Amino acid sequence: MPAATFTAPDGTELSYHVLGEGEPLLCLPGGPMRASAYLGDLGGLSAHRQLVLLDLRGTGDSAVPTDPAGYRCDRQADDVEALRRHLGLERADLLAHSAAGDLALRYAARYPERIRALVLSNARGRALGVDFTTEHRLEAAALRKAEPWFGSAHGAFEAIWAGTATDEDFDAAMPFFYGRWDAAAQAHAAAEVAQTNDEAGEHYASAGAFEPAATRAALAALRAPVLFLAGELDGGPLPRIAATIAGLLPTAELTVQPGAGHYPWLDDPAFFVRTVEAFLARANVVDHLRRPA
Repeated sequence: MPAATFTAPDGTELSYHVLGEGEPLLCLPGGPMRASAYLGDLGGLSAHRQLVLLDLRGTGDSAVPTDPAGYRCDRQADDVEALRRHLGLERADLLAHSAAGDLALRYAARYPERIRALVLSNARGRALGVDFTTEHRLEAAALRKAEPWFGSAHGAFEAIWAGTATDEDFDAAMPFFYGRWDAAAQAHAAAEVAQTNDEAGEHYASAGAFEPAATRAALAALRAPVLFLAGELDGGPLPRIAATIAGLLPTAELTVQPGAGHYPWLDDPAFFVRTVEAFLARANVVDHLRRPA
């Protein structure tokens, strides 16, 4: 799909891709700093919404910033705002996956009046002071003991969180991130390295990126409805950690997708699309009723 462009506040040219028709849904990719191509059409959500897939700076078709400090999560919040303005939206529906959960939370804290509805899929909550631990990851991994690949993959998975993993270990551990280790999951996993800007990822959560107390305080007054969708088999976050993150947002609801890993639109596209579209439809109806006649 061809890319369209706009200019970030610091002059960096950023790209986005549009799929489908209907109400726009701004989609922020995780990684951190992985090109938006891995989101695909979010399991067919493009049949219901116009997906606006942002390539974060230095990924996909977006340019590399002059100053690497511009990769920091909080600084990219202004990129999201620049995209909203570029699209001419008074307020935007926003979907963030994985590490982009922190970006969406920083954006919501800075521009709460510009969000109509927010979907956090398998999202991080470092921006709120909630993080995942090695114990969380291994707890989720233990749920997969009956899988035929478990024996060969578990040692590699442990090595990742111990900081001793080789490239081969990362490859071997990939099944833990998917609810179904089928051909689609394998192709999706194989594209990760080429789609990810590791240097940018090192800056994403660097010192100063998160101010949990201030962000929690700002989001305590957020009026926009929030859906947190977690995967039953995902360790980042575990469903109970997802519940903790959602509990810090006054308008949030939590849905746990059965049998899903870190990429729920691949594991059960119908469930994912049905859940997200129903939430956005409800949120938009409520928004319409609140607006003055």
